[in-house]
Amino acid sequence: MTAIHDRISFHNVDHLEKKGEVPGLLLQRFPENVRLALGQGDHERGRFFAQVSTGCEIRFVTDAYFYRLSLSSYLEDTHVMIFCGDYLHSVHQIPAGKITTLHIEIPPSLFQSEPWVREGGRFDCRVWRVLFHKQSCGIFCGLDTFGHDVRPPEPQEVPQVKWLAYGSSITFGGDVHLASNMYVLQAARRLKADVYNKAVAGSCFCDSAMIDYLVSLHGWDVATLELGINMLNRFTVEEFETRCRALSQALLKANPGKPVVLITAYPAHALFNGQESSRRKYLDFEAVLKKIRQEDTSNCLHLIEGKEILKDIQGLTVDMTHPSDDGHIMMGQRLAENLEKILWK
Repeated sequence: MTAIHDRISFHNVDHLEKKGEVPGLLLQRFPENVRLALGQGDHERGRFFAQVSTGCEIRFVTDAYFYRLSLSSYLEDTHVMIFCGDYLHSVHQIPAGKITTLHIEIPPSLFQSEPWVREGGRFDCRVWRVLFHKQSCGIFCGLDTFGHDVRPPEPQEVPQVKWLAYGSSITFGGDVHLASNMYVLQAARRLKADVYNKAVAGSCFCDSAMIDYLVSLHGWDVATLELGINMLNRFTVEEFETRCRALSQALLKANPGKPVVLITAYPAHALFNGQESSRRKYLDFEAVLKKIRQEDTSNCLHLIEGKEILKDIQGLTVDMTHPSDDGHIMMGQRLAENLEKILWK
């Protein structure tokens, strides 16, 4: 779940990919064979959403006083947020189709502060973090530290708790305007955890290829599965149960003793659009996940109700499905409180 290239760590990146004449290396969250196997019928949008570098980070440590980082974006403009550990350094727009070189200098005020200011966060503040947003596939084009050494972070310099998150566009970060506001990152900060975001916008279908891939991932401490909203209009209740049961049981079997958390669909238009059929199916999907949880005998499968995480309906945007930045922040707080009880019970 982390690629290393030129002594730089690429978090939440399965591999770096050279693509035709595109300069640089694309940050890919999934192997190509998984990406190209996603979809249901004529709905294959997951194949391009799986290329988006949401939640991916470039991480490195250097003693350089300044450096130049060259980035690009594939097809769509995006933005990156640069952090020193947990401290925000700057936000930069990255236009599509051209190389943007950022000149970054160390922040004197941070490193001249008393030691306690630099200690106690999730990350060592010497770890440079470049966080990509959800609009596009990020491209790494080069790092120049002007003769200074560069290395990936040591294990003790990054969060010890590792969280695997799978879900819909909501977990993907849909409709947030600032990358760090997505609810999984908000929850991770409160939990002092590190997130591997494997959500696929509009295409959280528990595909067999996705199940096989998620099962192949190891090293995580908790996994969350936000299931339902993408499957309401394409699957029967029985198909939904089969797919969700297959994913949850496969993860439990491959990772004995580790908590797997089912999250029911967050409140959305299907629940309150005035159509009884869509409301009933939404509630039936919710009941399916509760049934899967109740029938599990491993004691490692947990369930969190989406309506307990998004309690304020005004936290949605006007599409009545995707949370706003405020909604994501509120959700992150409540999800962290719930996961804390599971992780440290």
